[in-house]
Amino acid sequence: MTEVFTTTGSSPLIVSFPHVGTDVPDAIAARMTPDALRLDDTDFEQPALYDFVRDLGAATVTARWSRLVIDVNRPPDNRPLYPGQWGAGLVPTETFAGEAVYAGGAPDEAEIADRRERYWRPYHAALAMAVASALDRHGHALLWDAHSISAVVPRLFEGTLPDMNMGTAAGEACDPAISAAAFDVCEAGPFSAVLNGRFKGGYITRSYGQPGQGVHAIQMELAKTTHLGADNRVDEARAALLRPVLRAAIGAAMAAAA
Repeated sequence: MTEVFTTTGSSPLIVSFPHVGTDVPDAIAARMTPDALRLDDTDFEQPALYDFVRDLGAATVTARWSRLVIDVNRPPDNRPLYPGQWGAGLVPTETFAGEAVYAGGAPDEAEIADRRERYWRPYHAALAMAVASALDRHGHALLWDAHSISAVVPRLFEGTLPDMNMGTAAGEACDPAISAAAFDVCEAGPFSAVLNGRFKGGYITRSYGQPGQGVHAIQMELAKTTHLGADNRVDEARAALLRPVLRAAIGAAMAAAA
């Protein structure tokens, strides 16, 4: 059974979709609350939003399993990404809205370890393979980690999030010239944008981004208001404004990397 969905590419670009999975094993789903089973924190729309990346020769790595099963963008040892601030963790027990994930007890350490082997490691094995392949063929790799989030999440940040939130682990995960090329495009577009603001990049950006070794990683966290309507489905009118900016930003990063 496929644990991760992948496509191969012809360019140095890899696009990662770690939070789009909607599958939940039956044994886990049976213990989850109705609120959790809505899977509200899923970035389900991201592959459709980035439908142009195949034209850029991108390889893609796409999660099958819900982030409530295990979050592949968190460290395997569950170290906090932002110490002192609330975070959902490797195996979340609460949603971003503060709803309980489990009707009974939370998974114990043995279950977490089992999920890490079954669901977390296959995603990272696929991602590492895609990065290594790009390095072998081109001598460098650009890893774009695609995310979305509600513009207002009080337990994560105050106020309203900017539209486009680019993170490079405060400059450690990507050559500054490459991130600047992408960010300049974002700033020039019709959306508000910030670089290394509230979201500086999760485990994927921080772990894989090694500019000295030719691997440049950028996380893009999009406010859902940029592309979703009131029904939480893709609003094609909004998406039509956003896609060209995303495509141009990735293209600028690829050109700078080359």
